[in-house]
Order: sequence, then structure tokens, then C-alpha cells
Amino acid sequence: MNAVEQPELGEYGHAGDDHVVPFQVGDLDTRGRVVQMGPELDAILSRHAYPQPVSRLLAEVVVLVALLGTSLKFNGKFIVQTKTDGPVDMLVADLTVPGSLRAYARFDETRLDVAVAAGETKPEQLLGNGVLALTIDQGPQTQRYQGIVALDGASLEDVARTYFRQSEQIPTDIRLAAGQQVLPGGNEIWRAGGIVAQFLPDAPERMRMGDLPGGDGDEIDPEAAIDDAWQEARLLVGTVEDLELLDPTVGSERLLNRLFHEHGVRVYEGVELKDDCSCSRKKIETVLTSLSDDERAESVEEGQIKVRCEFCSTEYAFDPTQFAGAD
Repeated sequence: MNAVEQPELGEYGHAGDDHVVPFQVGDLDTRGRVVQMGPELDAILSRHAYPQPVSRLLAEVVVLVALLGTSLKFNGKFIVQTKTDGPVDMLVADLTVPGSLRAYARFDETRLDVAVAAGETKPEQLLGNGVLALTIDQGPQTQRYQGIVALDGASLEDVARTYFRQSEQIPTDIRLAAGQQVLPGGNEIWRAGGIVAQFLPDAPERMRMGDLPGGDGDEIDPEAAIDDAWQEARLLVGTVEDLELLDPTVGSERLLNRLFHEHGVRVYEGVELKDDCSCSRKKIETVLTSLSDDERAESVEEGQIKVRCEFCSTEYAFDPTQFAGAD
């Protein structure tokens, strides 16, 4: 067996696709995570065969849940969900720690066709108005934590920034990108990527920004100066192009080096992401057992109760007689 090659001093390894890479820039008091998604994302989207605009939106939500969910330091689930009045009225993605992902979308096909014909395919146009909810679920014995922010004609990037500004009061910048890569032979696969950076200095008062309240009932102060370190970090993140987040030849580590090489960036071991739905026959059987006989009877078709998982499209079939006397 060949020994695993280790990076030489001064070199760095590459996490590759479907790994969230945490990083820290000490000089700028900035921490964050970056990800490039390939095969695992493509498996999620290809299974559903959504129209391209819907897949692109869902890909961004998957990246968002990956970037934020992998920061959890405990076992649990992180969920991102939109509920809006646009042609794409719901997007759901969740990550079960450490990195099991699943996602699905709901849309009105007629309204989507009209929007596409009119060229109205920007995320804010497809989503419309509504809310974005970010939920942390640590299990049945704990209370869920949920943050909600309005979706009012803004992109998912802008909405995520608003969430951290309002709910977490942490200076945060985020970039998301999704698109299809054409492979030799003409096949297309979905790719996506993203980066989130947060300003976390040792002195909390340095986190005071013009668009953040200062605490103790203080109102937002639009004249407050932006800390020079965060100003520079934010400007650097703003230079990230979609292609850099999507191109597998760039890589997360090379992108971080391009952005922060003048200050020195510390890169940590990546968190692997997997297309891994948490549904199971036993879980669905438990739900069916909890229903009344009448409710189960309404679900019987051709002598069977069939349940399809919205996330992974797996179909489970049950014999109704096995639930006799379950009430």
C-alpha cells in the first residue's frame, strides 16, 4: 500500500468538491467558510429534474445550508426554507450534522413558464415576497431555534446578509453562485459554490457597524464608521466572481489564497458533504401508525398505501392490513 502523500511545508492540500473549508484571516479578524459543490449537488438536482431556473435557485439554497449548517458544534439539523408568493413558492434544504444534505423545491409550472417567457428569471423575481426561515433542530428533547427574515424582492445573498444583520448582529458577507458545467461529450452537470465571511474581533465594540444596533436599545447609527479590517475583508470578498466559485480547477484553497495572501489565511480541514436523505421505511411506518383508520383508508390506492419522499423521491409501499388495530 502506498503511503498517503502529505503536503510539503509551505504547501496546502485541496479539499476538492463537496467539502466545506473553514478559514481564518487573523490580520483582518475574519473567519468564514468556503465550498465548491459538484457530484453530490448534481445528484440531488438530477433526481428531481427541475426546470433550470428552479434547480439554480435550489442549488443556492443548498450552498447556503452547507455553509451555515457545518458551523454547528453539536449533533442536530440545520434547515433553510423559503415560503413566498412567487412562481417558486417553496425551497427547502437541510443539513444533518456533520454533512448529510437533502433538498427539494415546489413551484407552479404555469406561472414559471410565463416568467421564463417574459425573461423574469432573477432569483428575486422567481421567489417574490415572503419569508426565509433558518432553523436549528437539536432533536425531540430540545426546543427549536428559528430566525425569520423577509424575502421582499431581494436575492438570497442579500437576504442572508439581512438575517445576520438583524438576528445575529454579526458583520457578515456572503457570495453564492450556481450553474451548469458542460462535460466532454455534451453532458451537463450542476455545480455551485459559496463563501461566507464574518468579522469576529476580540473586542466586541469593534463589531459596531452603521447598520447594526449597538445594544441597550440603541438605534441604528448610519454614521458609524466601519472598522478598517472588516472594510478590507468585505471588499476582498466582493471581488469573488461566480466562475471562481464554480470552476473545479480553482479550488477553495486557491481562492482563499488569492483573496487573502497579503494577510495570511489559515485553512482548516474540510467537512465532507453527502447526498444523504434521512427518510426510512421505519420512520414512515411510524407516521402511518399514528394516523386513524379513516386517514389511512383515504391513502389507499390499488390496495396499497404508497408514500413518496419529497426530498429523495424514494417510494415506500405498505399493506394497509398491517396497521389493523393500530388506533
